[in-house]
Amino acid sequence: MLFHRSDATKSNQYLDKLFPAPSLPPSALSPQRLPGSTPETLSALLRVLKDNHEHHHIYVNETRHNHIVHRALALYALGASGPMIEGYYMADSEGQRKAYDSPEQITEENFVEHLGDQDYYQGYLSFFTDRVEEKGASKALEGYVFSKEYNFQQGRTTETQPEMLFRLMTGILHPMIHVGYGLEFGLKGILAEGLAMAAVHDVCERGFYPPSFFEASADVAVDEQTAELLASLTLNSSPGSATASASSKDVHAFSILARMLKDDQFKSRAPRAHDRQWIDTLAELGTEIRRYAEQWTVNGDIEKKMEELIWTSTVIYAVGGFNGTDRFLADFHLMHLVTSSLFVSSIIPYLSPRSQVLFLRAYLTTILAWWIARGRPVLDFESFMTRTPVQPTIPIDLLPTPTATIPNTQTPNSFLPILQSAMSHSGDHVCKTQRALAHCSALYGDHPSESFKGTELEGAELLDGSVFVRAALLTADYVGWVREGQQSRRWSFEGFYGHQAGMEHQVGMGHQAGMGHRAGMGHDS
Repeated sequence: MLFHRSDATKSNQYLDKLFPAPSLPPSALSPQRLPGSTPETLSALLRVLKDNHEHHHIYVNETRHNHIVHRALALYALGASGPMIEGYYMADSEGQRKAYDSPEQITEENFVEHLGDQDYYQGYLSFFTDRVEEKGASKALEGYVFSKEYNFQQGRTTETQPEMLFRLMTGILHPMIHVGYGLEFGLKGILAEGLAMAAVHDVCERGFYPPSFFEASADVAVDEQTAELLASLTLNSSPGSATASASSKDVHAFSILARMLKDDQFKSRAPRAHDRQWIDTLAELGTEIRRYAEQWTVNGDIEKKMEELIWTSTVIYAVGGFNGTDRFLADFHLMHLVTSSLFVSSIIPYLSPRSQVLFLRAYLTTILAWWIARGRPVLDFESFMTRTPVQPTIPIDLLPTPTATIPNTQTPNSFLPILQSAMSHSGDHVCKTQRALAHCSALYGDHPSESFKGTELEGAELLDGSVFVRAALLTADYVGWVREGQQSRRWSFEGFYGHQAGMEHQVGMGHQAGMGHRAGMGHDS
């Protein structure tokens, strides 16, 4: 049977409290949901979330994350049917590690002692479930992720510091993504899972976010109106929305990319073993990456800074993936920059002004580190903007053109077939990537060229809001339009190293690319 029942299962009332019907998004900038949901859809979603919570570990094995709920919630948000959500749950559940009790309960007293140990996932899950219930989402995040106490404690050695912010941002950003789903959909159970996932990740580079990172910063000039919104958010009380504060002169994230492109120490190197990419990059270049990230200013306009990070994530994945050739390489690791950027607008409203800045800085630093780790792909804007499509290049419909004199009448909106095909794709990252790009297009798709003329990044003035639909079409072409009859194809794992940067990458490498979570990566092909 799909859904298990035993004496050990939690009460229905308890699970209903953790997994109510999803709430409205917490911010006007958060993803909005497509039509299609029915009572059947909602019932199927909640059964999946509850069953996964009870019966599965957060890791499939030592190296791969369980992100069953990521696909389930993405499909729900895109308007998929109940049978589709349950069908993919059955497929994704195959081979999942069963949940098991931790050796002991996690308490305030022993919280730090078992960080990084997968065997204590259930203990951390119970701990964070209680704390989210008692304190609310904001206080749980502030207290256990962004406080100095849960990152650096006096009297502890370097190797025994909690460093919870690093744990949230590691694992190709999966803990952050999981937390983001919890906050976007107002689900305490998902938020607790995400925090517990962070807790069982290792810290591969101690002090990457040093103690000074958590000191009060002069650039935390965020409007106090933002803080006042915290009490009205879904996981604290009732729905609300975030507002941006006034902006001051600053350094754009694109300018940081430009400066790093001019620095030869970040030049593409020989390919690294998959389990060493993240570790070696932080060990060799982490201090310099952080030095550049610190040049980015956050002087109050949080909404503007959020937008910069979304554009930066997409540019690294899409423009970097095109790489000045006619081939697009849908890089598995850089794709996570896009899927994680979707949740920035849902996480920020729950944070205090100080923690908003910490989060945005940590996220930018992580984006930059992955860009370097994957070979620092070049950013050829002219080639990308002149040689990539904005309409599907495969036959979407064999029926005659409805109106011969009007263009694009077969596919008036390129994103509709993209999303339909993505939901049907066997790869669970495809619908999440396309959902993120569709949302970015909804927010920023009408931005004209010259919008980034004032940055230091060469060629960025050519960029416009069509980058999101271009990225989505290139992604669909790479992984396959399976609904339309093409073969499914895996993401690219080769990276952009040296002479290989412009070469066609091999596919079907997912299960050969073992990336341990203890290396801060986590493999999720």
